[in-house]
Amino acid sequence: MLKGCQGSAKNLAIIEKTCPVCGELIEMFSIDTQMACEHCGFIAYNDTLTCVQWCQHAKECVGEEMYAHMQEVIASQKKRKNKETCA
Repeated sequence: MLKGCQGSAKNLAIIEKTCPVCGELIEMFSIDTQMACEHCGFIAYNDTLTCVQWCQHAKECVGEEMYAHMQEVIASQKKRKNKETCA
């Protein structure tokens, strides 16, 4: 897995997430794809990175397994959105 996003400008911001396992704060940079909770080890993902849909480095960046999973999530979201607009 690559360290950080390879296709974005390097304007860094800090993203804070609450660990769903232990409640501790997880801090990551905006270009990080994931970060482990320092308290319990839970892996939090940077869900603001929507680049998986368009970036040529996405599969290399997040790894084959995570890329496939994210593609499934994207497809699922599109199906749900289509059902909502048709209803």
